[in-house]
Formats: sequence, structure tokens, C-alpha cells
Amino acid sequence: MNLVWGGEANPDVNHAIALFVASHIPGCERGWDRFVTLGLVDGDRLVAGCVFHNYAPEAGVIELSSASVSKRWLTRPMLKGMFGYPFDQIGCQMVVLRVSERNAGMIEIAERFGFKAYRIPRLRGRDEAEILFTLTDDDWLNHAVNRR
Repeated sequence: MNLVWGGEANPDVNHAIALFVASHIPGCERGWDRFVTLGLVDGDRLVAGCVFHNYAPEAGVIELSSASVSKRWLTRPMLKGMFGYPFDQIGCQMVVLRVSERNAGMIEIAERFGFKAYRIPRLRGRDEAEILFTLTDDDWLNHAVNRR
């Protein structure tokens, strides 16, 4: 599997990855206005994507939305890109994920990677809470995946 970057240098790739992610996350049909993407390709098929959006450089915070059709998507290169971009390349101090309380798979992944959870009732509508997950650069650097 290979990584592909979208962004201003690759607008067609950026758009394709964003459409892929939006189509796999209920409630994201509108997509995003300004974003950079990272995709994981298996052969000629896109199997996972990350969209970096809602960047607030003055606070050093960016939001991440991701989706996959493969259980094998969290490869070391994907993790390096997923967290290297916000923390190493653009200097963020925190990454934020917004996850439906009903998305057990993504909740488990976020917890495994050290994100802290904040459940907000009704944020996804009258009958659905959303969990805001936050991961600081310090927490990421101290995570087991970064130790040798």
C-alpha cells in the first residue's frame, strides 16, 4: 500500500480523497471548504483517507476526519503521515476528531492512540451525542508507537 497526498499541488487527488472520506462518514455529505488530504492506495484502489480541516494556526489546532474500507489501513507510514503532517509539518499542538457515539470502531481506534474523549449530548442531533477527541503533540510523542 502507498500513501498519496492531496492539497494545492494535487487538487484532483485532494478532491477525490475528500469525496471518499465524506461518503463514508454519515453527516459529512457537505464535505469541507479548505483542507489537505492523505490517502492510502492498495494497487489502484483508494482504501483509506484522512482530511485535515478547520485549521486554526493561531491556536495550533487542526481537525482530522478519516475513513477506511480496509482493516489494514493504520500502517506505520499512514500513522506517520496522519500525525506527522499536523505535528511536524505545520506545527500544531493538538489534533481534534469528532466521532459519533455510535461509531464503536473509531472510538476504539482513538482511545488506542491516546486521544482524550469529551462526550457532548445532542451535538449530532436530538438523539445522538458526539465525542470530541483531542490528542496533543506531547501525548502523541509519548505514545508507544513512537518508542523504539
